[in-house]
Amino acid sequence: MITGAGSGLGQALAHRYARAGDRVACVDIDAARAELTRASLAGEGHLAMSANVGSDDAMEQVHERIASEWGGLDVLVNNAGIATGGAMVDTTMAEWQNVLDVNVLSVVRGCRLFLPGMIAAGSGQVINTASFAGLAGAPSIMSYGVSKAAVVALSEQLRAELQDKGIRVSVLCPAFFRTNLLESWQGDPRLKSFASKMMDISPDTLDGVADRSFAAVERGEFLVLPTAREPMRWRLKRWLPETYFKQLLKLAKAKARANAMDNGT
Repeated sequence: MITGAGSGLGQALAHRYARAGDRVACVDIDAARAELTRASLAGEGHLAMSANVGSDDAMEQVHERIASEWGGLDVLVNNAGIATGGAMVDTTMAEWQNVLDVNVLSVVRGCRLFLPGMIAAGSGQVINTASFAGLAGAPSIMSYGVSKAAVVALSEQLRAELQDKGIRVSVLCPAFFRTNLLESWQGDPRLKSFASKMMDISPDTLDGVADRSFAAVERGEFLVLPTAREPMRWRLKRWLPETYFKQLLKLAKAKARANAMDNGT
């Protein structure tokens, strides 16, 4: 089952699982998108479901249907999320509550509902989509970065809990690449235009990110960095944290100046 399967990385992963011979349950807040993905998949037996992953009741209904039709899951991909941006002082509590409910608690909901069946079966895989924003410690993406860091932390702890139960855990941490994620944008509109620009100049494509992500999780890798520049950035942060921090601030200031010029300020 893949949440956020109606577009972007979720849809791309759905195609890869279907081509590998798996049945895929496509879950999306947009029923039409979920059905379009289901109808386009190779093979037979796929499902399309509309659900708001931020709703306990909606996800419980998804679980009931999966249990009724399939009995359970072999692979759970908690992929759905929303985008936010802005400095701490520019955020609102409503933004924080919404992004944590969708980006973090949706992962909790999926895991709580489907893990008992995997544990009982003694096998399975959980794949959580975070972001390099959850590792980078970058400014001006406060609520989004914190939500994705929480997904990374949750995945690390879950990996340890499930280590001896036959269940693998992976967390995907891509940086910018072109998807329709910004359709869900909340927060500072100036940061939305900046994020769109970063997507446009990214060297990574949706298919490339999906190919690398799928291959990595099939190999059982835990931390998956499927965009081109991020493995080196992550190594720099781990090995030389102060050097990384100085470069991060330098890059952030340069991008802020460029964004200000583009906005005429």
